[in-house]
Amino acid sequence: MRRAPGLDGAAAAGGAALSPAAIDRRAARRASARAAATYAGAAVLAREVEARMRERLQYIKLAPQRVLDAGCGDGDGAKRLAEIYPQAQLLGLDSAYPMLQAARGGGAWLQRLFARERVACLCADMAALPLPAASVDLVWSNLALHCSGDPLPALKEMQRVLRVGGLLMFSCYGPDTLKELRSAFAAGDGAAHVHDFIDMHDLGDMLSTCGYAEPVMDMELITVTYADVDALIKDLRASGQVNALAGRRRGLTGKGVYRATCAAYEQLRRGGSLPASFEIVYGHAWKPQPRVSADGRAIIRFETSRPKPG
Repeated sequence: MRRAPGLDGAAAAGGAALSPAAIDRRAARRASARAAATYAGAAVLAREVEARMRERLQYIKLAPQRVLDAGCGDGDGAKRLAEIYPQAQLLGLDSAYPMLQAARGGGAWLQRLFARERVACLCADMAALPLPAASVDLVWSNLALHCSGDPLPALKEMQRVLRVGGLLMFSCYGPDTLKELRSAFAAGDGAAHVHDFIDMHDLGDMLSTCGYAEPVMDMELITVTYADVDALIKDLRASGQVNALAGRRRGLTGKGVYRATCAAYEQLRRGGSLPASFEIVYGHAWKPQPRVSADGRAIIRFETSRPKPG
């Protein structure tokens, strides 16, 4: 799973859109960095969502020269895109440097392998892309946008670096993600243990605000089962999904709260396992021809035709 915020060591969901200040970006980045060594083994959901995004991509006619994987994590998505577009240059961007080190494999021979797949690593924030305007044909982002809290600045940056006719394709968590864990924590105490995720329709509105054309949004609910709450939390921690709320309680969750949370979650046990829901929001949109110039003047295009002889 990509870096989603959560419990004091796990991720969870909610309803309303977040303000930009709601997430402690440094804490989220530290959590991702700590999880670099364990992320690959815990990224089962991210790999599945990535595969479903690739299926959608095959129905879109595109021959990109440069592809950006924004929030690339351990680099698996960028390497798969390199296989789909063998003529393209791939850029893998992540804000956690240890994740990029994991993407490059650590060992020299794996680094050479990564280089052969034409993937260049960039350590930067999605809301401040170190790329010139109109320099990328495809921006791909798998389960990463929600890490910003407010995705709008990142969406604006992605639109800036896209060439006219370029495509943005992304996935992120929606409001019903880990609703069971959120409800169980509410039985333990009233503290903020979980994050809210932005609704699909709000994300669609953001795409329009940023100037994208023909936005397409849809969602699905994926349920993952666990033996117990401890297994769920271990998986979330291994993938860097910790509580990064700016207003989170500092320190460990008390044993009493945790026992109450586990007891509440146990009420949902079915067939010997506990369900964990993940609402996956998918979106794609295109960069159209600009309608105004950089100084705000309207752009009017004329098509001329030569008169027919005779």
